[in-house]
Amino acid sequence: MTLIMQRPIVALLLALLSLPLSAQNLAERLGYARDTKLLIVHADDLGMAHTVNAASMAALETGLVNSASIMIPCPWLPEVLSYARKHPDADLGLHLTLTAEWASLRWGPVLPENRVGTLLDSHGYLHLTESEAAARMDPREAEAEVRAQVARAKAAGIRPTHLDSHMGTLYQTKALFEALMRVAREEKLPARISRAHARQPHIAAVLTPDDIVIDHIISIGTDVKVDHWADWYAAEIRKLQPGVSEVIVHLAYDDAEMRAIAVDHPAWGSAWRQRDFDFFTSERFRTILRENDIKLVTWRELGRLLRGTAQQVSAPRK
Repeated sequence: MTLIMQRPIVALLLALLSLPLSAQNLAERLGYARDTKLLIVHADDLGMAHTVNAASMAALETGLVNSASIMIPCPWLPEVLSYARKHPDADLGLHLTLTAEWASLRWGPVLPENRVGTLLDSHGYLHLTESEAAARMDPREAEAEVRAQVARAKAAGIRPTHLDSHMGTLYQTKALFEALMRVAREEKLPARISRAHARQPHIAAVLTPDDIVIDHIISIGTDVKVDHWADWYAAEIRKLQPGVSEVIVHLAYDDAEMRAIAVDHPAWGSAWRQRDFDFFTSERFRTILRENDIKLVTWRELGRLLRGTAQQVSAPRK
């Protein structure tokens, strides 16, 4: 790494190290005691399919899943827009979409092909994988598509509470992450960034002390056995440390629609999503939150910190 490349990272680290020991952490900035354990339970992929929408909306109604993000280019977007109009307080962000990973369900960009040709595969769809997309996309075209997705959401009446990236595509390179952060800062929206993200040099080089970085992200992996699914989640949540964490879930019903979409794609597929739904709408999960004194917060609350409208309190919230 050259000295020029190192300077932004060094500057960020020096800025963070220069903060006084008494500086407020995210929990305190939100009005909680410093040692409070805060959790966002976040459903990805709204708009992808009716079964995803139906399960996610049912989960949101329980209050146990309390945040979600929308895929603007996807075919079942109108159903999500109807839900959003009826639930204006729902914590809905944008799952910025630059890939289309399913063999039997594909989609293209919001912008016309002649403006974002590098985002497309030979069939005119978005690329299948995040690595393929990152290798082939012109970052300027990716940013134009991101802006178009934000504009379409706002034109439809959505006021997103946060931004994140489907399949992590916008975290793959420095140029793509810069595009994400330019849009997030202009819109005064938090982007999904964790401390683990911030340890990656190409991401650290873009961050500033003003950006919101949450403490921890929980996301189940393909190495977890089916019969250990609920136990894995329970253990991860029980060991949460003070600060702001997010658990990312993928919800749908294990029905004919989702099985057709995810044919030959068990990871994040039909049974996977039903297991996520079953655990995060269960009394077991509710009990774990209560017994471990974990409080649910939203991206909307974090976004107020960027806009200087966080709740002012005279004493920590309990």
